[in-house]
Amino acid sequence: MFNSNPDLTSIQRSDFARDFRWGSSTSSYQIEGAAREDGRGESIWDRFCALPGNIRDGSNGDVACDHYHRWPEDLDLACSLGSNAYRFSIAWPRIFPQGRGKTPNQAGLDYYSRLVDGMLERGLEPWVTLYHWDLPQALQDQGGWANRDTIDAFVEYADVVSGHLGDRIKHWITHNEPWCTAFHGNYEGVHAPGIRNFKTALQVCHNVLVSHGQAIPVIRRNVPDARIGAALSLHPLQPASESMQDAAATRRHDGLRNRWFLDPLYGRGYPEDIWNLLGESAPVVQEGDLATIAAPTDFLGVNYYFPEIVADAPGVGSMSTRVVETKDVERTAFGWEVSPDGMVRLLNRVSRDYRPTEIYITENGSTYDDVVTESGSIEDTQRRSYLIRHLQATKKIVDMGVPVKGYFAWSLLDNFEWAEGYIRRFGLTHVNFETQQRTLKASGEWYRAFLGGTL
Repeated sequence: MFNSNPDLTSIQRSDFARDFRWGSSTSSYQIEGAAREDGRGESIWDRFCALPGNIRDGSNGDVACDHYHRWPEDLDLACSLGSNAYRFSIAWPRIFPQGRGKTPNQAGLDYYSRLVDGMLERGLEPWVTLYHWDLPQALQDQGGWANRDTIDAFVEYADVVSGHLGDRIKHWITHNEPWCTAFHGNYEGVHAPGIRNFKTALQVCHNVLVSHGQAIPVIRRNVPDARIGAALSLHPLQPASESMQDAAATRRHDGLRNRWFLDPLYGRGYPEDIWNLLGESAPVVQEGDLATIAAPTDFLGVNYYFPEIVADAPGVGSMSTRVVETKDVERTAFGWEVSPDGMVRLLNRVSRDYRPTEIYITENGSTYDDVVTESGSIEDTQRRSYLIRHLQATKKIVDMGVPVKGYFAWSLLDNFEWAEGYIRRFGLTHVNFETQQRTLKASGEWYRAFLGGTL
């Protein structure tokens, strides 16, 4: 167990290898703004946010953190933390406003070229995510990820971006959290494009995974020394009781939450136990698709936030399971359980069962109700405690022999938090969305001292 009030000096950067990657993560729609500038096309999130009731506070990403104009300041901030890497994503609608075409939008390519040059000038190694959920709306109008043609469009997009930036970017993440793309967006309907259809979600998931596999050789052709992977949202699970029913339910839940992605990516195809439960909802899989999905990668990105407790629930959801909330556990303002031990269990399991050569914690963070003091400081001691304990857990994982090679905190900035709008703040840096003033929080100050070796 990790002390909920840890000593601020209990973990040191020197506890890790010299080449360990340290940074923070962001995504294009959540921070960029400039939604209608320089030829950017409409994304599914622009359309989703425009429909009343989809976003809790009625907001959108039209301005967000105005990173499109303020990126030098934000990269200075990332550099000042002592980071040696920075994870960001590219907005597909900035490159192909209609999703595809013979000629990419040069203004979009130029923007990301300036951004990457700015990272390199500041000693930040660029880690790019090609797809962090902002699909061009024009492609959604043709069926979105449920339409197999979108695979081809993604590969064309990956080809153009890697051809343009591959001389400066070596680390490529094809997709961020395919589970969210498929199930939040196309089954639960709480994310763009807001569809609620289980069969559609499963086809979306399959097509996203195929697009990942098809993009890999294209990126390698353009960037011979590329390091390529995907970033998955994974959860450690445990049954709600010792009953056989809850144990079986946990196995089913794991099958769709975790194994549905890990198994095909590592050459095992879709888990047979889950496939047999799907019936007519199973996705259409073409010959060669599973081999394509299993294209060799160089690392696995894992986004870790919380564990899940699973109970048997006949007739509930797609797998007759229910995630239950236990009492008397620490939670973030999002209601997510705080469990550094869960991250240890999860990454140990992934390493043992799938043997990725390298693992990067590509997202890990927490949301709390920040309070700005009279002096203007943000004393987010809960987020600081969360960060320290998860870095302690990271050291424990490394000491166990799990090949974790880097940690990216989510997020550098408070930002547009999808269906929550601006209600939830994950940033190490507070953003006043009226003035766009950035203020490093206590958690960010601790991370800077940690990375600077001055604790």
